[in-house]
Amino acid sequence: MNAVSDLTIRPVRPDEREAWEGLWSGYLDFYRAAIGPEMRDLTWSRLHDPLVPIHALVAEEKGAILGLVHYIFHASAWMRGPYCYLQDLFTAPSSRGRGVARALIEAVSAEARHAGADRVYWLTMEDNAPARALYDKLADRPGFIQYRRILSPG
Repeated sequence: MNAVSDLTIRPVRPDEREAWEGLWSGYLDFYRAAIGPEMRDLTWSRLHDPLVPIHALVAEEKGAILGLVHYIFHASAWMRGPYCYLQDLFTAPSSRGRGVARALIEAVSAEARHAGADRVYWLTMEDNAPARALYDKLADRPGFIQYRRILSPG
């Protein structure tokens, strides 16, 4: 595939809910995750709330949104500056292999530098070979294994 020639990375706008929703749904489908309408609404509102540290960038070419990334800043007990967690990254299937994901990661890294962050980090599934091929070129794998415990309300 050809590299994206006229790519713009920018914050998602409030009037782009439909385009964001399409990519977000693709991301959730890829990870076999189900998030209901209330949580989708909450996520969308958080992305536009200046008091919430979650942000979204989109990759746009000639008016079409080709990819999205969500990222979150948080404090660390290990470093002076914040960390930046690149939480979600998705590129439209028709645009893969053209540099969209790389451009989004680089844009998040630039935002993190600007915010004084000491690191950007992210997760992916072990079997996500295409993504890992890119990630292995852009970042180090520290060797940690993630554990999680889902907490029930109450």
